[in-house]
Amino acid sequence: MNKEQVLQRLKNDEDYYGEFGNQFLSNSHVGKLLKDPLNVFKPSKPSPAFLVGGYFHTCILEPDKIDKYKVVKSSTRNTKEYKDVSGGELCLLQKEVDEIELMREKIMANDICADLIMGTDGKLNDFEVPGVTELFGNQWKGKADIVNHNERLVIDLKTTSDIDRFKWSASK
Repeated sequence: MNKEQVLQRLKNDEDYYGEFGNQFLSNSHVGKLLKDPLNVFKPSKPSPAFLVGGYFHTCILEPDKIDKYKVVKSSTRNTKEYKDVSGGELCLLQKEVDEIELMREKIMANDICADLIMGTDGKLNDFEVPGVTELFGNQWKGKADIVNHNERLVIDLKTTSDIDRFKWSASK
């Protein structure tokens, strides 16, 4: 399979995050390589932070896929209602969805942010653009959240639960 065929397959979420994509190392493997190299390919446990971040990305970049998220109208993940509806699956809380929808509204109401995300002058940006490369004999994959052609930028959307620590997290 040539590079263009690989990139075409990696545009599909099921291939990127599934068995096909698992032949590549990615950013999520870096920490595991440093801390626990014997389990580098062991799947990470789902977490509320990753779920919220994924919803944020989807909300902005792929709103047509927002229905793939299960939302529970519960105050916490410890309530009987949450446990009954979730069936043991990690689900978003309605209050998390409401917060992210508000964040999306605020971001897209800011002309600078909206232009950086969507593009300007009739030239739309590309979202979720995969890339592959070889480094030190290993195959790596990555996805650019946004490729802004006008500004010649790659934009990576991030969420954080602690804005004061964000600078340090981004530095890592």
